[in-house]
Amino acid sequence: MGHDHGQHEEHGHEHGQGHGHTHTHIDFAEMLPMLEQEAELFTPLYAEAAGWLRERQPEPEMIVDAGSGPGVISCLLADTFPKARVVAVDGAGPLLEAAHARAARLGIADRFSTLEAELGDGLGDLEYPADLLWASRSLHHVGDQRATLAGFAERLAPGGVLALLEGGLPSRYLPRDIGIGRPGLQARVDAVEQEWFTRMRRELPGAAEETEDWAGLLTAVGLRHAATRTFLLDLPAPLSEEGRAFVATSLGHRRTGLAEGLEPDDLALLDRLLDADDKASVYHRPDVFVLAAMTVYVGVKA
Repeated sequence: MGHDHGQHEEHGHEHGQGHGHTHTHIDFAEMLPMLEQEAELFTPLYAEAAGWLRERQPEPEMIVDAGSGPGVISCLLADTFPKARVVAVDGAGPLLEAAHARAARLGIADRFSTLEAELGDGLGDLEYPADLLWASRSLHHVGDQRATLAGFAERLAPGGVLALLEGGLPSRYLPRDIGIGRPGLQARVDAVEQEWFTRMRRELPGAAEETEDWAGLLTAVGLRHAATRTFLLDLPAPLSEEGRAFVATSLGHRRTGLAEGLEPDDLALLDRLLDADDKASVYHRPDVFVLAAMTVYVGVKA
């Protein structure tokens, strides 16, 4: 279910996930390496967001990461709130296994647990109410977002905080004009991806149309919308090897998943950008960067 994946480009979560342009089913377990790679690179952004949340909820006893994926952010929340118990909830067992292994490596297994459950089912058998519930780009993978958000609200303790990361801006890795191909490649890929995302939403079980007014939705399910803030990840050129690897993974993911919607010239351009032997590729060119903006909406339970 959800996940540090892909940008909207979104979960941890990336859209256009490798099943062809006309197919929108996502196997998140297959995406484990990419989900970890992205979340680790974006850790400075998530750490800033977590620090901001700590100002609003200084000492939560119970934290739930709803749609945790491989647990990179779950473990970061455990580090930010050293007295809290953290429960990573996800619908993909292999991702939860990775989350548990990460917690063990970091020495926090004694206050870290996992729960396999689909978010649309109300977080399954969660035993205790959450003082802080974090949902990062996971809600949009549920058919009825309003009902799921209401379920999240029910799982909050009085005074509990729901932190919903949705929206933001499409990430950028390259200048508009990169000297090869037609300028504006990423904008054209974004347009195809938006169409894919609309189909993905429409084809989800129990899909319900919903205006993406996240602050309004928090209010609609009985929470007080307390704050909204956007966090920036700014990794300028020249990019690290880890950053280049992420950019290659991200563009490769789109090359595969959106292939049927992209023009032949843009597919050929992506192939050049992904060819490690081509000096114009993202592996070698000096102008590759990562610039991303992600928005967090905070709701508080009375």
